[in-house]
Amino acid sequence: MIGAGVAAAYYYSNHLQQEMMLGLQQDTQREMAALKAQYDSRFAELSAQMSEIDSKVQSFNELLTFTKDQATGETDNSNKLYTQLNDVRQQLSKLEKKLELLK
Repeated sequence: MIGAGVAAAYYYSNHLQQEMMLGLQQDTQREMAALKAQYDSRFAELSAQMSEIDSKVQSFNELLTFTKDQATGETDNSNKLYTQLNDVRQQLSKLEKKLELLK
């Protein structure tokens, strides 16, 4: 009788342990799915920002090239455009670093 009680207690404790482990696994999977969704969302956002900045860099580069071709000795708009282009490149570099951190 005592042996049956000990065996029943052992099996019950194993059953409780398995239920607890299953619950922890399910919680972990839910949290991992939420983190992945957050990561994917942020990654998509940064990719969109990088594309936008890349487009701006291309536009500024084209404008800079045009301005250099058209510039005279009296005006120096190319320096302003070059400064803006460098600012955009710096922003792009920062976004690329953030994107690399997310990978």
